[in-house]
This record gives sequence, structure tokens and C-alpha cells, in this order.
Amino acid sequence: QVQLVESGGGLVQAGASLRLSCNASGRTFSRYAMGWFRQAPGKEREFVAEIRWDGGGTAYADSVKGRFTISRDNAKNTVYLQMSGLKPEDTAVYYCAAGQVSSNPKSYYYWGQGTQVTVSS
Repeated sequence: QVQLVESGGGLVQAGASLRLSCNASGRTFSRYAMGWFRQAPGKEREFVAEIRWDGGGTAYADSVKGRFTISRDNAKNTVYLQMSGLKPEDTAVYYCAAGQVSSNPKSYYYWGQGTQVTVSS
């Protein structure tokens, strides 16, 4: 069992940076790939980024490639999402998830409660 808690969201202006953190409880964190997803009002949850269990591979949605960076520290049971060059269209609730490497949310077993990111123009 893995419990996930996100933090670091907030209200920022366009062009700003934010770093989201997701802290996991449980000793099995390092076994799982980790993903970040987001959901804007009235829209489906969408893939943002993923990272392999060992941090050896990452993937990003085209919409965030070059602006966002996912990383993890297995010693701290934490995964990060560094976001720069934020745009108003990045506004959403951001969720971290633990599961299998995939851009499909159905491949993830555990989810956090989400953290709100709002980008003003």
C-alpha cells in the first residue's frame, strides 16, 4: 500500500516557476513508476510526465516538454515536478500516481489527493 501526498501548488503569473512534490508513505515506493497527471475544470485527466522506478527513464506530454522536469529521490520517497514557463493553460489540479510506466492513468494503482496550480495571464 502506498499513500501519496502532493504539495507545492499555488497561484502564479504566467512565465513563473513552481515545483510540485509528492511524498509517499510505505517502503515499496521505489518499486513503482511515478506519474504526474492534471485535470482542468470540465476536462478529462491528462498525462503530464512519468518516471521509471529507478529514475532511469522519463517521458512527457508534448504540451509540457521542455518546460517541465520530473525527478525522484527514492531515499526520500519523493517525486518532483519542476515547472517553468508556466502558461494559463497549465491551470489544473495536479495529481501524482504510483504504478506502471505508462501515460494511461489506468496503469496507476495509487493516487494522491491533488494540488491546485493556477496560472494567471
